Amino acid sequence: MNTKNVKAYGAESATAPLNSLQINRRTPTPHDVEIEILFCGVCHSDLHMARNEWHHTVYPVVPGHEIVGRVTRVGDHVSKFKVGDLAAVGCMVDSCRECEYCKEGLEQYCEPGNTLTYNSPDKHLGTPTYGGYSESVVVDENYVLHVPANLDLAATAPLLCAGITTWSPLKHWKVGPGTKVGVVGIGGLGHMAIKLAKAMGAYVVVFTTSVAKFEDAKRLGADEVVLSKDSGQMSKQARKLHFIVDAVSAEHDVNAYLNCLKVDGTLALVGAPELPLPIAAFSLIPTRRSFSGSTIGSIAETQEMLDFCGKHNITADIELINIQQINEAYDRLLKGDVHYRFVIDMASVKN
Repeated sequence: MNTKNVKAYGAESATAPLNSLQINRRTPTPHDVEIEILFCGVCHSDLHMARNEWHHTVYPVVPGHEIVGRVTRVGDHVSKFKVGDLAAVGCMVDSCRECEYCKEGLEQYCEPGNTLTYNSPDKHLGTPTYGGYSESVVVDENYVLHVPANLDLAATAPLLCAGITTWSPLKHWKVGPGTKVGVVGIGGLGHMAIKLAKAMGAYVVVFTTSVAKFEDAKRLGADEVVLSKDSGQMSKQARKLHFIVDAVSAEHDVNAYLNCLKVDGTLALVGAPELPLPIAAFSLIPTRRSFSGSTIGSIAETQEMLDFCGKHNITADIELINIQQINEAYDRLLKGDVHYRFVIDMASVKN
């Protein structure tokens, strides 16, 4: 298969800073779309993978799975995109297409495992896939999304992970008018959960450990803000909520939030704490509550989310950086020093 060299930024070991390097991209096959990457969001997963914190990184690794760009070339059989179209790529670029979940349109739960945008076996080249910290990407048209033209492109990039990761559980558990929804944590995921749940018509209660975030939570759309360290404020929320999105990736007492659920309420974990979270039996049994989890969303669901965001003019709150600032951004990410997503202007990769 023919390939071409493109500029990228990646890490060559767990302890190495991200630096400029060259990677190979395949030339488009008949069903491929080639995209010039304009903006790429910085997800905490990028940092985990670059530093091998999940213990399966293959080096060199080029992170990035919140990709927005413009189509520069299409294969002969491509019907969904044309040169010049805006396009987006999220967390996956392929799946087996044959298992029961793929056939149901749930590619995110592909049984053999979907092909992630980076650090997955590349079916075409036999190397790991490389992500969006690069000049361009080539993806099968069935895993490429259309971008609403009215949205700010840089602020749209985080929708491809932070947006769909919160949209999917909100839709699955039928959040809408008449539902009271809790959001735990105001970060990259949490701030999108607030915006989306509010636009879906829910009454939104935000839980935070920081009084300093009260005003911002209200700005993002919260109807109520609760200081989770205050037992009095927490007790007032007992049995009040239909659904909770828990976007916290640090260790925390999930039982305190389960106790805020009504009978048949569900808490869905979308954050990824390193250590197991203890669940008390009586946080669940007396009220038939459910503790659940959710990961990204299908391609169709992601397109639905983007269209919804286009209709309601929803994007992420971002800080735009150049690729040369990525190591500093990772250090700030570890300190929680971002409101609420770094996005890379990928024109800078050419410098």
